Amino acid sequence: MSTHLTRKELKQDNVALKVEETFDFLSLHRHQAVRWGAAALVVILLAGGGYLYYTSQQDAREQQLGEAIALQAAPVGQAPPNGGQSFPTEVAKNDAVTKAWAKLAAERSGSAEGYIAEYTLASMDTQAGRMDDARKKYQDVADHAGASYSSLAKLALAQLDFAQNKTADAQSILKDLMDHPTDLVSKNQAALVLAKGIAPTQPEEARKLLLPIAGGGTDVSQIAVMALGELPQK
Repeated sequence: MSTHLTRKELKQDNVALKVEETFDFLSLHRHQAVRWGAAALVVILLAGGGYLYYTSQQDAREQQLGEAIALQAAPVGQAPPNGGQSFPTEVAKNDAVTKAWAKLAAERSGSAEGYIAEYTLASMDTQAGRMDDARKKYQDVADHAGASYSSLAKLALAQLDFAQNKTADAQSILKDLMDHPTDLVSKNQAALVLAKGIAPTQPEEARKLLLPIAGGGTDVSQIAVMALGELPQK
């Protein structure tokens, strides 16, 4: 097999990297440091109290969601001491996790659990460089899910827009999120993404967005301070 990447593949890899870097910038939510992907969504939902599936495990949809989350958290290699799920390789884990989320999205379409699964699959598409597939899934969640989950998808769409040089579209989404914050995407978080996205071309505008957040004593103030340090000095 050739080791040379095609122009399209190289472009997809670069876009995926930019999206991941952008998300890394605001990935603290309620003092939680998380990575792009399903783990990020799970931490946000559980830490923020937005999805208390543990209180009603008998519900079939929530049980299925719990099973997908458990697969996501399962280790690769040696089985855990409690005898829980594990996988021999990362490939085997990725295959099982993808199937679990896809099944949940298909069988629970239109429910909160279904939209969580679709969002998670979109993040996996992003990591794999399947930007068109990711955008379709994010857009569906943004258009049809409840306000909180919709806002997460809109935040991801804005990051995709920045990565693909659709700056005006990204700014429009983020300004709307700033005007209409939710339990899962605060005004400050939307402003952080906006500042990070415009920093290369509009550093002073980015500075104006970051300064009040940096001095606000909120859960994302530290990130704003770090972002300010990355801006060119006056």
